[in-house]
Amino acid sequence: MSDTGNDGVLWLPEPEAKDYPAAADYLSLLAPDDVAAAMAASLQAAPIQHRKAKDILRAARLALLPADNAHVASDLKKIRDGRKLSPILMVRGDLAKGIPAQIADGYHRVCASYLTDENTDIPLKLADAPR
Repeated sequence: MSDTGNDGVLWLPEPEAKDYPAAADYLSLLAPDDVAAAMAASLQAAPIQHRKAKDILRAARLALLPADNAHVASDLKKIRDGRKLSPILMVRGDLAKGIPAQIADGYHRVCASYLTDENTDIPLKLADAPR
């Protein structure tokens, strides 16, 4: 598969190594450290999938951050400069229980991609939350 969609956003083939500890740090706010570490390990083992920017934000029930947010602006500059972004790390929500998906790492990249084109095809690793 190509590393770019028709939107012009370029992507690395795999998330950067630093993304997994960042995801575990975020997830440790929602679950005990051992559970967060296990979810980060599941993310690392998960295959790359692709989803639209607009669907990722909707599933996570997150607001679109503005272009003047410092981290979004940095990612928008990377997009303009033709630099590759790291794929997103995400934990699946539970529709029946009303639990949204969690962007464990990459919220700013999703927002920058959405601002480029809401239909941006974003590579991500998706893991199920522990039951």
